[in-house]
Amino acid sequence: MSKETRRFQALEYHSKGKPGKIEVVPTKEAKTQRDLSLAYSPGVAEPCLEIAANKENAYKYTAKGNLVGVISNGTAVLGLGDIGPEASKPVMEGKAVLFKIFADIDVFDIEINEKDPVKFVEIVKSLEPTFGGINLEDIKAPECFYIEQQLREQLNIPVMHDDQHGTAIISSAALLNALELQKKKIDKVKFVINGAGAAAMACVKLYVSLGARYENFILFDKDGVLHKGRTDLGKDKEPFAVKGTDWSLEKAMKDADVFLGLSVGNVVTREMVQSMAKNPIVFAMANPNPEITYDMAVSARKDIIMATGRSDFPNQVNNVLGFPFIFRGALDVRARQINEAMKLAAVHALADLAKTPVPDIVNLAYNERNIVFGAEYIIPKPLDPRLLSTIAPAVARAAIESGVATTTIADWDAYAVELNRRLGLDNQLMRVIGSKARRDPKRLVFAEADNLKILKAAQIVFEEGVAYPILLGDEKKIRSIAEANNLDLEGLPIIDPRSDAEEERRKFYGQLFFQKRQRKGMNKYESFKIMKDRNYFGCMMVETGDADAMISGLTRNYDETIRPALQVIGTEEGVKKIAGMYLLLTKKGPIFMADTTVNFNPTAEELAEITLMVAKEVRNFNLTPRIAMLSYSNFGSSASPEAQLVASARKIVKEKNPSLVVDGEMQASVAFNKDILKENYPFSELVDKDVNTLIFPNLAAGNIAYNLLREVGGADAVGPILMGMKKPVHVLQLGSSVRSIFNMALVAVIDAQIKCGKTDTAGIVTKSKWWKRFSKVSKDI
Repeated sequence: MSKETRRFQALEYHSKGKPGKIEVVPTKEAKTQRDLSLAYSPGVAEPCLEIAANKENAYKYTAKGNLVGVISNGTAVLGLGDIGPEASKPVMEGKAVLFKIFADIDVFDIEINEKDPVKFVEIVKSLEPTFGGINLEDIKAPECFYIEQQLREQLNIPVMHDDQHGTAIISSAALLNALELQKKKIDKVKFVINGAGAAAMACVKLYVSLGARYENFILFDKDGVLHKGRTDLGKDKEPFAVKGTDWSLEKAMKDADVFLGLSVGNVVTREMVQSMAKNPIVFAMANPNPEITYDMAVSARKDIIMATGRSDFPNQVNNVLGFPFIFRGALDVRARQINEAMKLAAVHALADLAKTPVPDIVNLAYNERNIVFGAEYIIPKPLDPRLLSTIAPAVARAAIESGVATTTIADWDAYAVELNRRLGLDNQLMRVIGSKARRDPKRLVFAEADNLKILKAAQIVFEEGVAYPILLGDEKKIRSIAEANNLDLEGLPIIDPRSDAEEERRKFYGQLFFQKRQRKGMNKYESFKIMKDRNYFGCMMVETGDADAMISGLTRNYDETIRPALQVIGTEEGVKKIAGMYLLLTKKGPIFMADTTVNFNPTAEELAEITLMVAKEVRNFNLTPRIAMLSYSNFGSSASPEAQLVASARKIVKEKNPSLVVDGEMQASVAFNKDILKENYPFSELVDKDVNTLIFPNLAAGNIAYNLLREVGGADAVGPILMGMKKPVHVLQLGSSVRSIFNMALVAVIDAQIKCGKTDTAGIVTKSKWWKRFSKVSKDI
């Protein structure tokens, strides 16, 4: 992606729809006059009086206990420097998003126009009644040290400057595991630290807390080595000062065991790494360019353990592994501060987690078959769903044991369950699907490439490395749309089925189509002519192996897109009828719904077949299906034919697949209310289980429910996902957003991985320069 394209997309991302990345959403009903009288005057006076009598009641009656202030003055924003509080706001909003999606913590971002550290402290101190915790961000050194220290001393809520302690905690966990693998003791190893800013000093001080010795450190800043003759060090740096003044980075690296870089890129050479002691450890964490590249370091030494701050190499030291979960644990016991014991608890929890078996969902997310503890996996991955239920309890327990917690947790097992429930799997699911697609990208036909949304989605698909887009349509028109909207289509194949250049392929496709349809109402002339239709042409590309999958339907009616697919490709063996399914990403987690698009009034046998197809598809998403077959009746409470049809369908499903977790007929409310289900229907297979799949008795019920959940309930939708086709063709909903098209592209690619095997890189399409460009981009990604 060019710098200009990335700039355009980033600005569009932040400005489109509601500007920014966050919003405030009410947590209570406010629809009736009674609701309003309780939410505000006069009812609101009651919690006000309770809090006035006891300030701790603010945690009971307000959002304070789950609210963190992300606060900055914009003096050290990313690598951009002192750009001011207003310019720091997009970063602070981004931090708020990470707090929410990883730990379900609400955030107000506060950008303060004040550089004087004393005044800054006073301003933040005055905000204490609002927040349950304070995350300081992007404040330059040395002011950040004073600010954090003063606020920790003066406030009774947890305060952490993440630029310091986040990096320190994550790198400490990585260091412990790296030392274990390299068979070295922390109190014996020699450290070289390049950079002595806020993050670096927090790191070395935490290393000392873990057992490292002051005399084993050599630190460098922009003015050279930290030595005892310097008068500018301050009390934090003085214990690390060395006696001599003639130290260079090259000299210090000789026989060093550990290098930590939090400085600038490309200051460490291959020769420096080669001069280090046996089994060296190198953490080169300057971003975006590390002090030495990963490839150069590991090629210089076979016995090295290497980490960076980048996501495209093993062992990424990323603050998101820490701050959401540390604050979650601190908030849940109302800790007065985040102390050393809590930081060390997070360090050990992270280090220990890396040594446990990695869930399949994490292997999928990172395109690995089996991630195991070792030189290329010394800390957990940011998408590991176990982080929340591992780190937060460790931090909370440390807060209780060290005496800074104001409440306790009686049942730790129940607390872990509660943490897992805070985040539905949908937070992970689409990221996992994307990573699974990247593992084996497929050639994906976009049949309506003369549409701006399709072109935007195709570019994203390409840049993300999840598929090789093939664009169908008039090339002149497509390029005109791309140029007008700053889209980069360089090298992407554009095929116009109506053009003279495609006459030979049209004839070939037409002859194959005629053989399929010659006794089904299609004559030879019509078979050749219909290949000018992009849907028929695209389906034939998939059928002949010139492409692996196709998506269409953004601008056409549903049946106009399905018909070519059925006539050209047909259904899987044993499938009598195709079906349609939606994936909804809800607060309860992912919910699969069928049939929502195809079958009007299925028989019991057809409904059973739909259920079995859905179960198969859900497993393709690496989830275990737990299926509720819905009706207006609960387990025989109505003897109507409609209710009996669903019950009969469930019986057929169990006969064909006895191990499948499926029950019905049942009402939708009962399916999701565990208490009602357990109390009234204890025999049900779904008791104490989280339902993730809904089967509807007919198309009307399914389609209405899906649209209501999407429009009124605010759930994100992926679909419709077409089930039962022999090869992957998927249909977009009229007017789908770019994000929906991208998500459908992911589904199509995964479907192709299952049905088509490996991509034929020697095929007609893949011989183009587009293939070479994609291969380069995929490698870069």
